[in-house]
Amino acid sequence: MRLVIVSGGTSDPSSTRMLADRLAGGVIDAAVERGLEVTTSVIELRPLAGDIADAQAAGFPAGALAEAIERLGDADALIVATPVYKAGVSGLVKSFFDVVDQDLLIAVPTLLAATAGTARHALVADESLRSLFAYLRTLTTPTSVFASSEDWGTTALADRVDRAAKELVVLVAAGVKDAMRDSGGRYNRVFGGAAGGGDEIRLDSDLMRLAAGGGASRPVRPV
Repeated sequence: MRLVIVSGGTSDPSSTRMLADRLAGGVIDAAVERGLEVTTSVIELRPLAGDIADAQAAGFPAGALAEAIERLGDADALIVATPVYKAGVSGLVKSFFDVVDQDLLIAVPTLLAATAGTARHALVADESLRSLFAYLRTLTTPTSVFASSEDWGTTALADRVDRAAKELVVLVAAGVKDAMRDSGGRYNRVFGGAAGGGDEIRLDSDLMRLAAGGGASRPVRPV
């Protein structure tokens, strides 16, 4: 089981990274109970901030960012943890997944987590992160995990971490990712992310010829 952890924390030490590590520990424990061997890989977004901005401007990732996205594509399971800024998901986390090809994570079991200084932001993971990963067509666990400053050390947080970790392992153990990708459904790559997909664009289509200033081979009906 290849577990990839994406942490959007920018401070050192980072409560976001602490929560991500705690979740990873819970996943490893739950996986061992099912006889699964786990390898983990952590993608810290703070050192990639410049590369992410460059990728958004250039249209493709390079260097360390490209390597991180390659590791992301090999994941059997994913943990994504974000700090809450201005009552929403970190811009760094959003920008990173903006440059990931939108077909890269189809059916990947994903656990969502968020941290903040106050419990008023407890729904950010469900209201903001979950919609993003629905668009990416991952399989998010029913339970997300939020931790505010007062949550650390409580049994409530420990119970939620344990439940979410077990849900993630259940999805992996069931082989849902491979089964869904092999189900015969058509997952066509489209030009929707900077990590790839451009090789699937039909450059000889009428609309592409019109966009390039050429004429269409046949009349294009208005829509």
